[in-house]
Amino acid sequence: MTPLAERLRPHSLKDLVGQEHLTGDGSILRKSIDTGNIPSMILWGPPGVGKTTIATIIAHSVNRPFLSLSAISAGVKDIRDAIATATAARGAILFIDEIHRFNKGQQDALLGAVEKGIITLIGATTENPSFEVNSALLSRCQVYVLKALEEKDLIKLLHLAMEADETIRDKNVQLKETEALITISGGDARKLLNLFEIICDALEVPAIITNDAVMRIAQKKIALYDKTGEQHYDIISAFIKSIRGSDPNAAVYWLARMIEGGEDIKFIARRMVISASEDIGMANANALLLANATFEAVNKIGYPEARIILSQCAIYLASSPKSNSAYMAIDSALATVSKTGDLPVPLHIRNAPTKLMKSLDYGKDYKYSHSFENNFSEQEYLPEKIAGAAFYEPGNNARENELRNYLKKLWKDKYNY
Repeated sequence: MTPLAERLRPHSLKDLVGQEHLTGDGSILRKSIDTGNIPSMILWGPPGVGKTTIATIIAHSVNRPFLSLSAISAGVKDIRDAIATATAARGAILFIDEIHRFNKGQQDALLGAVEKGIITLIGATTENPSFEVNSALLSRCQVYVLKALEEKDLIKLLHLAMEADETIRDKNVQLKETEALITISGGDARKLLNLFEIICDALEVPAIITNDAVMRIAQKKIALYDKTGEQHYDIISAFIKSIRGSDPNAAVYWLARMIEGGEDIKFIARRMVISASEDIGMANANALLLANATFEAVNKIGYPEARIILSQCAIYLASSPKSNSAYMAIDSALATVSKTGDLPVPLHIRNAPTKLMKSLDYGKDYKYSHSFENNFSEQEYLPEKIAGAAFYEPGNNARENELRNYLKKLWKDKYNY
């Protein structure tokens, strides 16, 4: 059966819930629709606030051919095919959902058709188009900002479903409490209505909606994921801890949960860059290089192919030897700085660009390490007050055991861990 959110999708502006600043009487967008003069545009707002609905209403109102692509699955060939269809149809509207997921090449493929007026582009995005849509394409589009739906709007949608949808009416719904429905949906109207349908289907007639019933059924029936709420932090925590715990299977599972939940792939990549230093660090310095390359690649490639790159990096990080020695070293050094303040730099390692500085013994007795055997000369580099302090302690892994032995050979007792 068609999902409830789709069954209730409005076909005219008067039936749209929310976004009165764009679609109300006298608003900019309404004037464009009334005159039939529709510019290419980007609809920017949170999930489930009416971006797709507004696009379909526009096409229906001006009676023009309507083509639709999802940036999650469409490639350059799909874009070219859509443009070819639009060229034959004349005056078509091309709607691209999640346009921010298109990479630069995919976005560039749209430019010529938009410039020549072959298509009227309507792009929908949950991300700031200033950062996610290339400037050439953005300059040819109007940007309309959609607001998050308020609680009153969401409750209005629930009552609309109870009144207008035959399937819901047959359940004789009694809406006693709405807090859990509103919280889980996170202001996403589509998520709210589909969740409402799941709850109603699971309850006996009459379907009495309470917070307890919603939470009980939701935990069993749906994978809860809220990109801005508690689940967002719980699942990224599970992901990072799986990497730290050297479990690639768990890491890939939590990665899949985030991808399926619509998490920002750049957020995931950033967290892996952090983990590469915090949890792997000196045990495998290449982990940071791969994680950083992953972040760069995800920015260039976009979804859906980026999921493969994220998976490769997650598996590599989870399967790498672990060390938090770099993390512990900087925190130990910061604690010492906080406690001891701005200690003076030893004279022999100060810079001496002027005669006055040299006369004050800046740089005096400094030993240029490359002039000595093994490119090493034993001298103190820390301030006198904390001379001999240890911040970096090599971890117990193959790479850092090599470093430990190397430092002991150079420094003898000073680095005798």
